[in-house]
Amino acid sequence: MASSSPKLLLLLATSLLACVGLPVLVAANYAPMTLTVVNNCPFPVWPGIQANSGHDILEGGGFFLPSLSHKSFPAPTHPWSGRIWARTGCTPGSGAQLHCATGDCGGRLQCGGLGGAAPATLAQVNLHHNSDDQASYGVSVVDGFNVGLSVTPHEGRGNCPVLACRKDLTQTCPGELQVRSPAGGGAVVACKSGCEAFRTDELCCRNMYNSPRTCRASKYSEFFKRECPQAFTYAHDSPSLTHQCAAPRELKVIFCH
Repeated sequence: MASSSPKLLLLLATSLLACVGLPVLVAANYAPMTLTVVNNCPFPVWPGIQANSGHDILEGGGFFLPSLSHKSFPAPTHPWSGRIWARTGCTPGSGAQLHCATGDCGGRLQCGGLGGAAPATLAQVNLHHNSDDQASYGVSVVDGFNVGLSVTPHEGRGNCPVLACRKDLTQTCPGELQVRSPAGGGAVVACKSGCEAFRTDELCCRNMYNSPRTCRASKYSEFFKRECPQAFTYAHDSPSLTHQCAAPRELKVIFCH
């Protein structure tokens, strides 16, 4: 026997609940919202998008974005969370392969659910939560830095600031955190976090250091915090600027901004 479609099964279950007088719970759909990714860098980037577990993969998880261009697409109308980052120094391979100097996701053009390799600056996004349709967003350099970025909401209600790490930290990061390109004369293309550079439990906030009480700022996270006070800089960090932004019509992630 052919299996029933999910829609048919949902219809049958809903009808049965209604017949026996039980309440029917329907997932809420929120107002339409646009996600826009902007490349203000003087070079092309390949944005990557990784949804958190159980959430939709958007735009295949990655695409090409030329310098001084943008791409807009509909956000889910149900709760969604994930991260967006820039892949840089990419070289296309055969088929759907793409190998990037920073932010690489398994050598693929469309990340398809995979995360990016550290170091990479992250925009973290959590859409449609709480009863008033809150959008939470932030910038993280916990996994290191490759390009500056900002997250900009438009037409939201409440406190909706722009959050950013705009400086090019590749010009100033400590030598032991620098990632240099084998091509292009060994230019610095990214900055590792202290965790990525040294892999210690203390710097990575692992094991006995995995709590707000024991996970503390280091000289490396303090470098990032001085340069980008609005960003998360280590696992239990708190950003300097908070927000309560409800129902923005658009959320922009802007690279090199």
